[in-house]
Amino acid sequence: MPRFTVHIRDEWVAVACRDTSNSIQWLGQEALKRYIKNKPDNGGIQSVKETRFLVRRCQGLGLLDADDTIDDVLEDNDFVELAIEGDTMSSDFIPCEPGVSNITAAYKESAEYISLDGNSLTSTDLVNLGRGLYKIKLTPEAEKKVVQSRELLDTIVKENRVVYGITTGFGKFARTVIPVSKLKELQENLVRSHSAGLGNPLSPERTRMLLALRINVLAKGHSGISLETLQAMIQAFNASCLSFVPEKGTVGASGDLAPLSHLALGLMGEGKMWSPKSGWADAKYVLEAHGLKPISLKPKEGIALINGTQMITSLGAEAVERARAIAQQADIVAALTLEVLKGTTKAFDSDIHSLRPHPGQTEVALRFRSLLDSDHHPSEIAESHRFCDRVQDAYTMRCCPQVHGIANDTIMFVQNIINTEINSATDNPMVFAERGETISGGNFHGEYPAKALDFLSIAVHELASISERRIERLCNPSLSELPAFLVNEGGLNSGFMIAHCTAASLVSENKVLCHPSSVDSLSTSAATEDHVSMGGWAARKALRVVEHVEQVLAIELLAACQGIEFLRPLRTTTPLEKVYDLVRTVVKPWMKDRFMSPDIEAVHRLLLDQKVWKVAKPYIDKYQTEYIPESRPNSPTAFSLDPPASPRKRVRHE
Repeated sequence: MPRFTVHIRDEWVAVACRDTSNSIQWLGQEALKRYIKNKPDNGGIQSVKETRFLVRRCQGLGLLDADDTIDDVLEDNDFVELAIEGDTMSSDFIPCEPGVSNITAAYKESAEYISLDGNSLTSTDLVNLGRGLYKIKLTPEAEKKVVQSRELLDTIVKENRVVYGITTGFGKFARTVIPVSKLKELQENLVRSHSAGLGNPLSPERTRMLLALRINVLAKGHSGISLETLQAMIQAFNASCLSFVPEKGTVGASGDLAPLSHLALGLMGEGKMWSPKSGWADAKYVLEAHGLKPISLKPKEGIALINGTQMITSLGAEAVERARAIAQQADIVAALTLEVLKGTTKAFDSDIHSLRPHPGQTEVALRFRSLLDSDHHPSEIAESHRFCDRVQDAYTMRCCPQVHGIANDTIMFVQNIINTEINSATDNPMVFAERGETISGGNFHGEYPAKALDFLSIAVHELASISERRIERLCNPSLSELPAFLVNEGGLNSGFMIAHCTAASLVSENKVLCHPSSVDSLSTSAATEDHVSMGGWAARKALRVVEHVEQVLAIELLAACQGIEFLRPLRTTTPLEKVYDLVRTVVKPWMKDRFMSPDIEAVHRLLLDQKVWKVAKPYIDKYQTEYIPESRPNSPTAFSLDPPASPRKRVRHE
């Protein structure tokens, strides 16, 4: 029988419907009857039939016509909100919009799987899991390890051994032995009390990443989770039933306790959950609507679910993936600016960079040559100033290989740490089934990803810092030989004047955000946890820094394309013309002043989707294969920011 879940004021009620030809008005009235049933004063409602209300879907908040039939506008197990006339929006109701990105809004259930074994997941895989591109299943080897680990824990409980986190309290209460009859309550209390985070919820993509990463870590078989509980987590992931996880509250040791507790709380059927089908609703209803049951925690399973660095690492994985993408595209944007400012390519000569052979520096110089080499890609713009009297360019153009290069090298360093952390057991105590014992340690400490993400912020910020200076050169007529602020009829039109101010403000914000969070530590848990990493903030601010870098480079790309307009009919190199054409598919030339924010956002989206890189990459690849002499031993062919191919098998669902 079809059933619908209706949110009225601060409660959820379930309404069974034998006849879906009934109207939405009927559904609302039936929900009201159930709502007032247990209210001493009928909830202040005098008559159900005379009560006026609106009904809307929780997902998307679309209003439903009272005269429509249920069959026409709702599906079985849909979630709806009933707003009584005169009421304000219930403070308990969380609309689906917070944290829902463009990717999530277009979410479609995947038919392909990634098999997790706890050892081979990459940051690229994790981001793709967050985007909903794959479902999850365990490898047979992982299932076997999980079962063996659990069998040891069951033996410990059966033999009444005193083991931290299994038969004792936690932190300061580590010496308090808990009776066997209360071990389940111990784990439930742990999750509930540690669900003390604050702030906006993580977006569905980031919560998917968090859940997927926790599943991967548990699949290593060193946490003592039962296969039954782990499979329940996988089912929730595959159904995209995602807990409400506040972004604030972790100090990064002992792991990300607060956010992971919120993640576990929803899986227990408590707190809030989100799914593409329901929007935000009570977790028990979201699980039930997808045919899932709340998990029931066994001894040690609470601490197994919440002890680890998975929030730092999952957010860090997104940050490093986006940093990698924008670093590649920064070279393309800077090359286009160099063309517009009529710079020289001599500073990118391979012999210069062979004398200082940092991998990132040599790779960036190679990219510039592959985009600007006049023998390979003739440029009418470059030809027009071949015999000018300028000897060398400003540092913001000449030193791109040195400045962009260290950002590239740092990204590679951070990505290696994040990928190691993704496949690390960070629980405590660790369960060693082959040794028949559990050992307490400190793998939960988040210092590794925290330090790495602080490094990432500092390094990738420099891409925006140097980009903002190039924007200044584009907009300043005394430096560019172009119209002031890249617009005709200056004075009447302001052109890119305030776009440059926006770039400057983002760079200034980044200077503050780049202060390392991991240099701080505050003792917690009655001095038991007396040194912490503050890695949660390191990860969150790294994402903000990367986003600001993307936005500054979007402004530079817009400005460089606008500069091209004033050099027509001259044309730049073929790959850069392709980049110009791409930008012009979403933003038209700036002939007179108009609302600029949408243009910046449109180009930012091109960078987020890596479309600028995809347009230029074939030309870069072709240059590297055709124009790098095999006899030159220092040819920089080994360094690449492209993600490695994952060894994991993708399986299409049959």
